[in-house]
Amino acid sequence: MYSVVVEHIYLLVVVTLISVLQNAFFALKVEKEGNGKNSHTSAFERVCCANRNCMDAYPTFLAVMWCAGLCLNQAPAAFAGIIYLVVRQKYFVGYMGQTSQSTPGYMFGKRILFFLFSMCIVGIFNYLLVHYYGSDYKEYVETITGAASALLLIP
Repeated sequence: MYSVVVEHIYLLVVVTLISVLQNAFFALKVEKEGNGKNSHTSAFERVCCANRNCMDAYPTFLAVMWCAGLCLNQAPAAFAGIIYLVVRQKYFVGYMGQTSQSTPGYMFGKRILFFLFSMCIVGIFNYLLVHYYGSDYKEYVETITGAASALLLIP
């Protein structure tokens, strides 16, 4: 029984663990920049702000990724999650340089969150169709979301 459950969520678990490692990396960057007399420099302020911004969006990312993976399909949700982590890394590194360098990462991250949110809505809508009308469109929707997840790579 447990292997059946794990089979449907292992990709989401892997992406979640990678995101935890990324958060630890961000925390180490803040700690490194804040050591000793460097705690009031503009570089420290930028790193702290980038870390705070990433942490603010983190619960939303986890919620929509897990909902999309559970309600619809874990593969496109996990793929979008990996892309989101890459974009978040780009945002963080860009913010450490100049705030204008972080804008593309921020905009791309919003698009990925919208895709995951859309997957959640479609999965819930499909569940309601199955429950109330007996019509299951999950295979068609999974095919569409699988193809649409590749479109996330277009900037």
